[in-house]
Amino acid sequence: MATAAHQLTPEASANPAPEAIVVRFAGDSGDGMQLTGGQFTLSTALAGNDLATFPDFPAEIRAPQGTLFGVSAFQINFGSAQIDTAGDQPDVLVAMNPAALKTNVEALKPGGLIIADEGEFGQRNLDKAKYAANPLEDGSLDKWQLLKLDISALTVEAVKPFGLGNKEALRCKNMWTLGLALWMFDRDREPLIEWLRTKFAKAPNLAEANIAALNAGHAYGETAELGALGIAQRHVAAAPSEPGLYRTVTGADSIALGLVAGAQLAGLKMFYGGYPITPASAILHSLARLKEYDVTTFQAEDEIAAIASALGASYAGSLGVTCSSGPGIALKTEAIGLAIMTELPLVIVNAQRGGPSTGLPTKTEQSDLYQAVYGRNGDAPLPVIATRSAADCFDCAIEAVRIATQYMTPVMLLTDGYLQNAAEPWKVPDMSTYEPFPVAFHTEPPAEGEKFLPYARDAKLKRPWVKPGTPGLLHRIGGIEKAQGSGNIDYSPGNHQAMTDIRRDKVLGIDVPDQQVEQGQVGGRLVVVGWGSTYGPIASAVRRARAKGQDVSHVHIRHIWPLPKNLGALLKSYNHILVPEMNTGQLKTVLRDQYLVDAVPLNKVSGQPFTIAEIEGAIARHLDGDRPEELGPDDTQLPSPEAVNP
Repeated sequence: MATAAHQLTPEASANPAPEAIVVRFAGDSGDGMQLTGGQFTLSTALAGNDLATFPDFPAEIRAPQGTLFGVSAFQINFGSAQIDTAGDQPDVLVAMNPAALKTNVEALKPGGLIIADEGEFGQRNLDKAKYAANPLEDGSLDKWQLLKLDISALTVEAVKPFGLGNKEALRCKNMWTLGLALWMFDRDREPLIEWLRTKFAKAPNLAEANIAALNAGHAYGETAELGALGIAQRHVAAAPSEPGLYRTVTGADSIALGLVAGAQLAGLKMFYGGYPITPASAILHSLARLKEYDVTTFQAEDEIAAIASALGASYAGSLGVTCSSGPGIALKTEAIGLAIMTELPLVIVNAQRGGPSTGLPTKTEQSDLYQAVYGRNGDAPLPVIATRSAADCFDCAIEAVRIATQYMTPVMLLTDGYLQNAAEPWKVPDMSTYEPFPVAFHTEPPAEGEKFLPYARDAKLKRPWVKPGTPGLLHRIGGIEKAQGSGNIDYSPGNHQAMTDIRRDKVLGIDVPDQQVEQGQVGGRLVVVGWGSTYGPIASAVRRARAKGQDVSHVHIRHIWPLPKNLGALLKSYNHILVPEMNTGQLKTVLRDQYLVDAVPLNKVSGQPFTIAEIEGAIARHLDGDRPEELGPDDTQLPSPEAVNP
């Protein structure tokens, strides 16, 4: 990726480059905040900064304008050093209306900058946001810097030459805001101007109007003498990085690319059967653009048809893939059981969101771990893998394909709403360094006088994969219990016991890498154990704690089931185990069950990711020996060691 060259202004040179800056754009769901944040992210990547983003959407498709629950926000943390999270407290909050200000201002760090569109702070909008008085005038924002601008009026004036109506003109104000942000952080406008001309290629008048708004916002920063208000242009130096080709990816993009790469490494065509659901739909959108890689995508009429079509594709000799979120995974459960009984490869992506039922469709959570590990009728084990970052989704998707095809089993890949939408720089890997795992279909008919055994086993307990119609290899397949070897219907007690044990032992025997320690050492006073998207805040919190000399380590689990074989001994080498999760303590329960260790939960189910400070504070209190009833950021009840192991 090209890096933009910058000539610092004297004002910018006078300010030392900070290690990291957090900016949050917030406005009504129709104000284009996600678009603004996405394009600011593009400029940040081109500037060579490391970054992490957090798009935060309202739950409704289009909530009533100006209301508190209709606010859409986009947060980006960027800097000249390693960035692991989207940041705790913003340094800058751009609030496009009163509701955006009210729902976000308390997150702003003391002394931070508020940029508010005062043109939207009329009485009607103040009432919708439940403000008794105008906060831009009543002194309630005194602990922060306040820059109030009539962005609406400035935008209308900037686009007046293009003859737009008032409504169309106001749609350009996100570009005016973006222009000001580009000036504040010394960013090049040219890539965004090119993007606007491409986006509105069929409506050049709209392209030029948006470009005019972008330039007007930038010019305002240049000419308004904001330095007198203590607002200076800042330059953030590029982060050090290894040479290579980089691109910015979301978790959804990364999973899609990883699934395609996995199919290529297995030598298979891929079929994706899906049904729209937030936040899983983005994977379907990404895969639909990759048809040239032998990818077929199918939007089914419902969740059951989606997984049934994918399982049918696996039966026919393709890699079957389906994806959903918690409610949709519940609907797919019967077909998942069929995949386990028929022992066919299938990749099931679960993009977790807040639940139960419709729950929090646009908010993030990790509450489907029980569903993934245990959530089926009967004894129905399947491997479970969890991604930890947007870039990590690529390798996790390949790993899911490897296990599914090499062991003839469905695999569940856990991601979540935060990872699906979050973006970060990704070094495009050299695929020649990945070891292929080509599938070998069974094609040889049995010798004369012998019968084909579709449930015969190899050393991995894997049964053969046969494409339908292969001469001499006709066999039964279905959901009723199979006789060992022959696959004929057999629900006798002894056979069911044996087949249940085989399916269990096959999954438990999957070769997963030994668990590594991310930071710290084997053994010590405290280990923080995480999974999934908690990686960033845990890694940052542990790094800060270790910099203070605290005896704390970090272990992050990718293979949730089967667990790494050395994990039990590793956990028992620490005096205390703290498990932060965006649920009510699900991995904690698995660890206690499997290893009889006193794993202590740190739980959060607010629909928002952990902050670094929340985990850092829990580490400090734990190491201080103060194991209070409320160690968590919310109302987390932490039992004493005596209560867990009486």
